[in-house]
Order: sequence, then structure tokens, then C-alpha cells
Amino acid sequence: MKLLVLGGTLFLSRAMAEEAARRGHDVTAACRGTSGSLPDGVRHLPLDRETQSLADVLPSAPDAEAVAAAGPPFDAVVDIARQPQRVRDAVRALPDSHWVFVSTINVYADESVPGGTPDTLALREPILEDSAEDSAESYGAKKVGCEQIVTAGAASSVVIRPGLIIGPGDPSGRFTYWPNRLADGGEVLAPGSPDEQVQVIDVRDLATWIVDAAERRLPGVFDGCGPQLPRSEFLDRVAAGVGNGEPRFTWVPQEFLAAQEVEPWSGPRSVPVWLPLPEYAGLCDHDVSASLAAGLTIRPLEESARDTLAWVRVTPDAAVTGLTRDEESEVLAAWHELRSAGD
Repeated sequence: MKLLVLGGTLFLSRAMAEEAARRGHDVTAACRGTSGSLPDGVRHLPLDRETQSLADVLPSAPDAEAVAAAGPPFDAVVDIARQPQRVRDAVRALPDSHWVFVSTINVYADESVPGGTPDTLALREPILEDSAEDSAESYGAKKVGCEQIVTAGAASSVVIRPGLIIGPGDPSGRFTYWPNRLADGGEVLAPGSPDEQVQVIDVRDLATWIVDAAERRLPGVFDGCGPQLPRSEFLDRVAAGVGNGEPRFTWVPQEFLAAQEVEPWSGPRSVPVWLPLPEYAGLCDHDVSASLAAGLTIRPLEESARDTLAWVRVTPDAAVTGLTRDEESEVLAAWHELRSAGD
């Protein structure tokens, strides 16, 4: 298979290019090449999508007669862009290839609905032109616009909407907080309730499925998430993966965390991979039975945790977001004080 990856140097796009090259495919990565190295065996096609369209850098633009005779220059294209005009330019350049567009679950308009699927959840109103705004809402709306451009302009396509992607190389530092923290042991602040749902996907599993989708010319729309887990199981399995056989969790309700000015999801003074309920009850609770039936396979969470910790320990600039140990201790002390006063 001749595969074009728009990107190829960072996290998911790099994992996709690496997996495709490992299988022996002819892989080209169209990117600036300044954000990291390309995997071995991947050809570099220099492209700066801020100033160039894909048609500007392709060796030649095949006409319809040439495509009919020899096929498109690439059997499949994988794109993860968030700006609609960049996607529009690329689809126009290679409309006869099979397109795999990597979108996001942020395309769904209502994030409070648990158990949703692409068939049951309404989408945000699309944004069809590029913009500098980058809120969660505009990000999702631009991705809806990109999806529509791909499905309308490509001869065949599949749309994959990932949730929280984890694993070695994660630039967000969200999941990374938990292997790093649980490896240290001691009393660990656990947010919210043990039965709240958590949903993650290892970058290597997602990349494998995306390459499968390109090979098979898979059609349709799918959520790219792992199965739902109760938060208690999520934390226990991460702890097991990093060798903490007897984790000591103290469960702290979301109302108290908010009162202590602890932020959800990511960033400074946050507890990562935790979201307030009920307004975000659906964000980490998608029904992915259709994705699993379409070939998505998920490695044990313990393995993801182990490998993420190993990567952090050999990567001095690895991103790790969330509470500092001192901040965690302060919040836990305040919680214990409140509980003691109520006894």
C-alpha cells in the first residue's frame, strides 16, 4: 500500500507512520519535519500547511485519465488536521485515494449523555473555514467541518473519533500523571466516585487500527475509544502496571475538590482524567461495540501504564500535568480535617 500520512513526527501521527512502515508499506509523511524525527523507512515530503497546500508539493497532479489508468498516487491518506481549509486543499489534491480522517469525540454537541454512539449523538454545528479560536467547542465544530469535507470530497473514507489517547510520547501529560504518581506510592487522592466511568485508548492500539482501516478501505464513522472502566478499576490497573500492589486511595468528592480550587482534566493544580458530573458524564462513556466489531483491539491498561512510566523516566522533558505532591497533600489534609470535624 502507498500511504500518505499528513504529519508523521508527533505522537499519533508518528505512531501511524511507524506502524505502517513496520508492515512494509510505502509510507510518505507530508510535514514540516521540524517537530521531531520521522520513523525509519518513512519518506519525507516537506509540507508547511500554514503556507502551502498539498497540491503545491506533490510531484505532479495526475489528471483523471492518468488516475483511471494507474490509480491514484497514494492508495490511502491519513489526516489529523483541525483546520477545514487545510483538509479541503488536501482532499482536492487526492480525491481518489481512500481517506482516513482522525477526528475527535469533541464533535458531539452534548457531552452529558453516557453510552452514546456516532449513530445516536448529535454533532456540533460545523465550522467550515479556518480560525485561530481553539476552545473545546470551536475545536469540535472545526473537526465536524473537516469530517464533512472529507466525506463529501473523497471517493471513499472512514472517520475515526478518538477520545483520550494515552501511552508513551503523550504530549498532554494527562494520563501520564497517574503512572508517575502511583509509582511513588503513599496516600493517593482519588477524585470523585469509584464507579465513575473512565475511557482511554493507547496510541499504539489506535495507530494499529487506523493502518488496518487504510489497508481494508474501511468505510463509516467510529469512535476511537477503549471500553469503559469504573474509575476504581482504572486506578487499580494503573497501579498494578507500575508495580504498586497495594495502592492507598482516599476518595474525595468532586464538590470538595471544586471548593479547594482543584481543576478537572488537565493543567496546573488539576486531577487529570477527572471531569465534573453530570455535565461531562458522556465524555468518557461511549459505547464502542461497533469499533471493536470493526477490528479495534485494546492492550491491557497495565501495559500502557508500565510503558508510559518507562518513557517518562528516560525522557527529561516528558509532559506531566496535574497536582504537585505538596498540593495533593494540602487537599488531602483539608479533606481529613473536614471528616474529623464531622465525626
